[in-house]
Amino acid sequence: MLREKLSLHFPSLTEEQIQKFEALKPLYQEWNSKINLISRKDVDGFNERHLLHSLSVSFLWKPIEGERVIDIGTGGGFPGIPLAIMYPNVEFLLNDSIRKKVMVVEEVARELKLVNVKALQERAENISGEFDTAVSRAVARLKVLARYCVKSKMKVDKLFCLKGGDLKAEINEVANYKKEILNLSEKFEEPFFETKQVINLHFR
Repeated sequence: MLREKLSLHFPSLTEEQIQKFEALKPLYQEWNSKINLISRKDVDGFNERHLLHSLSVSFLWKPIEGERVIDIGTGGGFPGIPLAIMYPNVEFLLNDSIRKKVMVVEEVARELKLVNVKALQERAENISGEFDTAVSRAVARLKVLARYCVKSKMKVDKLFCLKGGDLKAEINEVANYKKEILNLSEKFEEPFFETKQVINLHFR
């Protein structure tokens, strides 16, 4: 079922990539039995709620080789780990302030031999460096994420954010930035995606 979904929505994937995606759910089930990363409901619906949701960023984002990406508040590795599998020639820094989550990211990346993934335990506002792109999933309001990207020690050109629900107020708060918005109900038929969106903010 997952293989068919991946082939339908992301037809350019290689067999190696598909095998890595298929390995994710059992890996996270194992880790979730040791460390409570995600809810039981989300574990049961892992491929839809975590894997496909993370990959949906790629509908708007087509990175170039060598692009530097930060995943702000990655949690257990989403959307960063799936995107790192999809884009092996892009460098990913997966950030979270909670040590146990960073440890899981490191171990999953090691298991899958993702040499383009590094993990960092730090508060987002304290991270220094320049990045081409930031990605984030349901971590903070858009205006807060934008502040991390352009008004802290971090400098980011563009942000891709996975969000759900009524976002009118949040979007109005970042009205000064150029943006693209994709309703994921246009791409996926599952009820989970009915109110989900990918929002792309451009800072430069």
